[in-house]
Amino acid sequence: MRIDAHQHFWNLQRNDYGWLTPELTSLYKNFLPSNLAPLLKSHNIDGTILVQAAPTNEETEFLLQLSEQNNSIKGVVGWVDFDNADASKRIMELAKHSRLIGLRPMIQDIDDVDWMLRSNVAKALQTMTDEELVFDALVMPKHLPNLKQIVEQNPNLSTVINHAAKPNIKDQAFTQWHADICAFSEHQQVSCKLSGLVTEAKEDWQAEDLYPYMDTLFDVFGHQRIIWGSDWPVCLLASSYATWIKLVERYLDEKKQSSEAILGANALRIYKLESN
Repeated sequence: MRIDAHQHFWNLQRNDYGWLTPELTSLYKNFLPSNLAPLLKSHNIDGTILVQAAPTNEETEFLLQLSEQNNSIKGVVGWVDFDNADASKRIMELAKHSRLIGLRPMIQDIDDVDWMLRSNVAKALQTMTDEELVFDALVMPKHLPNLKQIVEQNPNLSTVINHAAKPNIKDQAFTQWHADICAFSEHQQVSCKLSGLVTEAKEDWQAEDLYPYMDTLFDVFGHQRIIWGSDWPVCLLASSYATWIKLVERYLDEKKQSSEAILGANALRIYKLESN
């Protein structure tokens, strides 16, 4: 199976996407399963992982409803307010849904860079471990040292770094990101999504701009801990669906990496999609 392990849907009428403003003209409209279906068909994608895009309980319920209505959605990464005293209770309730496979606090939008080190977050992460949910880490390079601490404190928590931690490719800020991402090489419970790179590059990016970052990911995580995702429709800010997947397919071919693993098998294993 070929799996797109990171895509979004939204309906503007729900009005809880604080980041999604009219200025983002290519994104400021509804994106729903009917919009994605032709792209999945044309690129032989068998299923997707649907990821939250708003920090509300209502959106997670919306995504789970979509997953019940669309067989192409193999799993949902939702959201929980980790700061809420009832976070663990909420996590346990969500975990009962067969399509809920992970949670993603929107760390990149939280002002406190040390937020993830709070005691209430620790409790929520422990509950996620107990419920065998995947922690999707939506972090930026500045968060990587703290994320490493979280990983060390939660050795049984399957963690997936989203978008390679959003390296600043546009300004070629490579050195510190490289050092910090390399710190995860020995942590086998940590994987990384090969996604979201085009939106971090300059407007007239070329494939060669991305290759040093992609090379680093394979050096650090190997072919068993990298998961491809489109980040559609956010990717449309910088690339079409076709351009991104073809770039990745070409890279995997040139580097003699396993397209079967990167484009599907790893997502199936890490998110335990076989049972969903």
